Amino acid sequence: MSNSVDRSDRHCVIGAGFTGLAVAAALKRRGIAYDQLEADDRLGGNWYHGVYETVHIISSRRTTQYGDFPMPTDWPDFPSAAQMLAYLNAYADRFGLRDTIEFNTEVTWIAPADNDTWEVTLASGEARIYGGVVICNGHHWDCRYPEYAGEFTGEAIHSKQYKSPAILKGKRVLVVGGGNSGCDIAVETARFGEDSHISMRCGIWIMPQTIAGIPSIEFLRPWMRGWMQGVVMRTLLRIFVGKMSRYGLQEPDYPVFSRHPTINSQLLYYLKHGRITPHPDVKRLDGKTVEFVDGTKIEVDLLVYATGFHVSIPFLAPEVVTWKDGYPDLVNGIFPQRHKNLYVVGIGQPRYGAGPLLTLGAEALVESILIQPKLKRPIGQVMLKLGRKPLDNYLMDPHEVMRNARKMARNARRLPLFERLLFRGATDSQPPPGTAASAAPRGL
Repeated sequence: MSNSVDRSDRHCVIGAGFTGLAVAAALKRRGIAYDQLEADDRLGGNWYHGVYETVHIISSRRTTQYGDFPMPTDWPDFPSAAQMLAYLNAYADRFGLRDTIEFNTEVTWIAPADNDTWEVTLASGEARIYGGVVICNGHHWDCRYPEYAGEFTGEAIHSKQYKSPAILKGKRVLVVGGGNSGCDIAVETARFGEDSHISMRCGIWIMPQTIAGIPSIEFLRPWMRGWMQGVVMRTLLRIFVGKMSRYGLQEPDYPVFSRHPTINSQLLYYLKHGRITPHPDVKRLDGKTVEFVDGTKIEVDLLVYATGFHVSIPFLAPEVVTWKDGYPDLVNGIFPQRHKNLYVVGIGQPRYGAGPLLTLGAEALVESILIQPKLKRPIGQVMLKLGRKPLDNYLMDPHEVMRNARKMARNARRLPLFERLLFRGATDSQPPPGTAASAAPRGL
């Protein structure tokens, strides 16, 4: 650590994608010094390097734009990947963020240092000491693959690697997974490939992108609680879409918003036209033959695993966060329980949209950063005592997240008082985090 560059007067923001830019803008507004490190040669994160060229957002323009920077009103309801990247670049320029981004700067290790600071090591070998670190490395990069009996001898890729319909031409394609990327690729195969198949382990709710010319998710209003959103959407689906079995799919056996929704109008269209063939889960692979759990078999040339991603932070020292069943013990998905001045932002996955909740969440984060020096203990430990918990589900209701972010921003200044009340009689040293209080002060 003696050879580390001292940057302890500022925070380090890791990542310059959708989340990292919102955090940087909030820090700059409040005059908090920071460096922003980005492994790529340009900003944009997943919208720069991780999406296929024909993709459009599935949530609407209004529910995706940042709260402090509306998209152009003459843009379509569902902007393209190129428009999204242009929008993020315009956001960076509007708030003067570009000059503080260090591109081609990959972080390889983060570990606690003296006096609640953090040592950040770069791929170049350089080490820096920061007063705080905000991790915004996203969750669409650590690919998850299923395990099947047998071996497939054709071409196999993850949906993350899919970039252009050119790879589909003249090929029999099986897409494994019924999420948004999987359904998009199955649709593209119906248009450009020889034969399009899709395998789903179970039934899923498929929402059309629009209902009566209105983006479907805009029927869900901010004042609606989660149960009401489910009732409204299920009613709309029953009226305008009908049962999934009418399209040859399995019926979902879970509430409509208890899993990440799939929003795709074209999949249903191509299923009805016989251009996409649905299948249940894969049982076995044998050369280019795929056998399904119902005993049917098909021959395919290309297997596309649209099976999601792991949430991981590989460059963070393992003693900082404990993982259980795939979830970190970060309180509210943000705050470590045993360390100060480290924050993880953006690992939760809103059902739709991102910009409005990122804008509010970043402002709440800044309030937390400003209040941490006034606390004897890590914010995560105080929040745990207040009854807040680590995530047990990455799926989030965006309206609920925004309500909680507003509440956190308003009440962050009360945390020192809550700490004194909740830890009355405790020593000044930081004890191991305990269980949540059964009767915490109201308001946070």
